[in-house]
Amino acid sequence: MPIRHSRAKAIAILGTGSDVGKSLVAAGLCRLLHRAGLLVAPFKAQNMSLNSFATPEGGEIGRAQALQAEACSIAPHVDMNPILLKPESDARSQVVVQGKVFATLDARAYFTRGRNSELLRAVQESYDRLAAQYEVIVIEGAGSAAEVNLRDRDLVNWTTVELADARVVLVGDIDRGGVFAQILGTLDLITPEERARVCGIVINKFRGDVTLFADGVRFISKRAGIPVLGVLPYLRDLALDQEDSLDVDARGQVAFAADRINIAVLLVPHMSNFTDFNLLSDEADVVVRYVANPEEAAGADVIVLPGSKTTLSDLAYLREKGFEQRLHDHVQGGRELIGICGGYQMLGRWIADPDAVETGSEGAGFGLLPVTTVLARDKITEQVEAQALQKDVATTLPVRGYLIHMGRTDPAGLRPCFRLLRKRAAIECHGTDTGPEQDCHDGAMGSDGLVWGTYVHGLFDQPEFRRAWLNRLRSRKGLSAVPLADSQRVNQMRSGAMDRWADHLDRHVDLAPVLAWLR
Repeated sequence: MPIRHSRAKAIAILGTGSDVGKSLVAAGLCRLLHRAGLLVAPFKAQNMSLNSFATPEGGEIGRAQALQAEACSIAPHVDMNPILLKPESDARSQVVVQGKVFATLDARAYFTRGRNSELLRAVQESYDRLAAQYEVIVIEGAGSAAEVNLRDRDLVNWTTVELADARVVLVGDIDRGGVFAQILGTLDLITPEERARVCGIVINKFRGDVTLFADGVRFISKRAGIPVLGVLPYLRDLALDQEDSLDVDARGQVAFAADRINIAVLLVPHMSNFTDFNLLSDEADVVVRYVANPEEAAGADVIVLPGSKTTLSDLAYLREKGFEQRLHDHVQGGRELIGICGGYQMLGRWIADPDAVETGSEGAGFGLLPVTTVLARDKITEQVEAQALQKDVATTLPVRGYLIHMGRTDPAGLRPCFRLLRKRAAIECHGTDTGPEQDCHDGAMGSDGLVWGTYVHGLFDQPEFRRAWLNRLRSRKGLSAVPLADSQRVNQMRSGAMDRWADHLDRHVDLAPVLAWLR
């Protein structure tokens, strides 16, 4: 492929494998370059993740690129992640191209066309638009930089590196073991031309006394003929959004406590947007536990059915695991039950799939709300602002989030959960015009307010609504209210996490070769 020259210079963060820390290293570099006064933007040609985000213009991209855009202090845009793969099974994914659903393809069909026609053109077009607007593009790769069996169909690693004429930083993960083989094996498998682009190596997730690895650094540098730019110590309690569900599994099982609000989030095979619960997890008076079987949800004050990419199959999975009786017992015990997006659909009486969005089947939901859902091929992606309408929660409290779902739910005349203050044609609105905005509603709740469902992702991110809701739960449990200031501090800590991570990266990695290239 010919090298395409543009205004922007590019640095690519490639890895020795999946989950080695490419996303966060790229985000930290974005923040450092932004703080240095450069106009910088992130780019990942192809992302596979169920953790997605709605951009201001209503497109869908991977959550990691939204985080990286935040690190650059710019709004996320679909050009930052032109291809997003959302797995629906082990061998099939929904393909989102430049923010909109393109097709649903199995792996063989996708890779057969991966270097052909519209997919590669979308990558080129998106990159060229970004490169014309910014001085530096920080590229994130995917998986391993040495996937030799897919090299002729690759879009996200070396194809993008060549497209951008980028230099490469190779990231390895010492925490998983075998870091010498990871790094040297990767460099051995790539071509001499690709290897010549590698300007440095970063060893990530080191635990313990880093000076004990000094001889390892010397060995790798000498054997590779490429400098090790640094060894990044593992940074605990870093409050930044995860790339994928591996981080959820790593949380382990935390014990419920009598003096806290205990929240059980059901682990479904195709959970999406689990970042909905990150700020709840950071609250000192909250325990969030991800549960894989009904027994683990015992003692929860709240059970949450999270978003799902495959609502009908995940519903069948939960039923097979025995969760249906647990949910009914939970509600009969006077405790709260929430469904978000696909979880909201599962709470209803019936889900139909006439257009074969998933399987083409239909079936009964858990019947805990009298709503019905019809899945549809058009996907609603929209950032929203809303006011809460939940029982005992003031309607003046702000809620900001985003909608990403396929399907329409008939609320069956139930009280809605939120009044949406922004609208697009794709959102069903009810009532009369109230000026520039219509009266649009989202979600539904039972008469006692204990069972409710919503399509709004990110609804717990604002401290005012989150604290009011938690204090309502505390009151029900006989606990005193916690001041709003405590929740505001949680948000402040999270907003400062990117700078904390960038400082950590700057402290432990010598970025001189990267900066020399960018100059």
